[in-house]
Amino acid sequence: MTLDRGAGAREQRPAHDLPATKPLTEPAPEPGCLGIGSFEPELGGRIENVTLAYESWGELDETGTNAVLVVHALTGDAHAAGGPDARHRRGGWWDEVIGPGKPLDTEKFFVLCSNVLGGCSGSTGPASLDPKAGRPYGMRFPTVTIRDMVRAQRRLLEKLGVRRLALVIGGSIGGQQALEWAVEFPDFVEKSAVVAATSHLGPQGIGMSEIGRRAITADPDWQGGDYYGTGRSPENGLAIARMAGMMTYQSASGQWERFGRRPATRGGHLENPGGTFDIECYLQYQGADLVGRFDANSYLYLLRAMDLYDVGAGYGSLREAFRRVRARMLFVGIESDWLFPAEEVRETVREARGAGVDVSYAEIGTKSGHDAFLKDWDELRAAIRPFVEDEAPRKNNNGRRGHDGA
Repeated sequence: MTLDRGAGAREQRPAHDLPATKPLTEPAPEPGCLGIGSFEPELGGRIENVTLAYESWGELDETGTNAVLVVHALTGDAHAAGGPDARHRRGGWWDEVIGPGKPLDTEKFFVLCSNVLGGCSGSTGPASLDPKAGRPYGMRFPTVTIRDMVRAQRRLLEKLGVRRLALVIGGSIGGQQALEWAVEFPDFVEKSAVVAATSHLGPQGIGMSEIGRRAITADPDWQGGDYYGTGRSPENGLAIARMAGMMTYQSASGQWERFGRRPATRGGHLENPGGTFDIECYLQYQGADLVGRFDANSYLYLLRAMDLYDVGAGYGSLREAFRRVRARMLFVGIESDWLFPAEEVRETVREARGAGVDVSYAEIGTKSGHDAFLKDWDELRAAIRPFVEDEAPRKNNNGRRGHDGA
């Protein structure tokens, strides 16, 4: 197995699109940051010289069809596996899932994870230099959608020699992208695993996103998004946005079990008359931690992409969107998730099945809430391993099992 850390330099060759059927005739470039050329988002605008950061594990076979694309959550990055390194004080966020003998077995698969378009961990986003203006884009960066993220990933995969995905998998906003992959590129995806996500986010989730956005934009240090190079940034606003977000990632029962009404067990960041509860210090810690590693404008853009996503948009209905799918699909719900409730995941599965999709469902029954796919490893592995390891050919929407063209 080859273990790549993604420390390479920007691709210097001219960016161009490769046809999906181009054979792998040369080794893939060293991982790191790869240019995919100019990009026109679906809602308008143009982004020049787009770069996507990525890491990979395992080896791409000569057919270019053993690739697994892992898609990160809202504030994640490409470091899905590999342990701590010079750039990451933590291990990979899916170390328990990726590696030899694990569900995403790197002795079998070429596993790839890229930072999304609009992100701030090496990929082009609001903090990137606008070549026309000579300064960071800020809020002049075009609106980016889930579909844009997927289309950008497709370009990256083709440049790396991937001819078809054996699997695309992700949780939360990553799950939205895994779903969009199956709809947008039906002949490029063999399997799609959508974890803790549905066809669209509900009003409660959108409302919580708006609280986070307002916290950032109301911070005077946000400066209309043009805070780069000023020595000030909306740290307080971003921290509060993160605190609000963290409350959506946990369940009430899980919070009672983990925190209850216990007094603080760690040093607080704020002075509170009468003492501090443990849950307060936990949220303060999470807010401060995000400020140290994430860009506030990227947070705004990715939240908006998550809110805007509706897989049925442009196809007339959700059912019609699912009629495009040829991949085998797995949806994983979380019993205690209220950001993407399990019942809404099951309803999405019913719509997919009604459209003829070869779809299965698994549920994680823990108290961890939305974050279960990032912490309840035994349950997550049990949910996805049978689907990943099942080598039965996919079933086309006509109800027959078979590969492309069968």
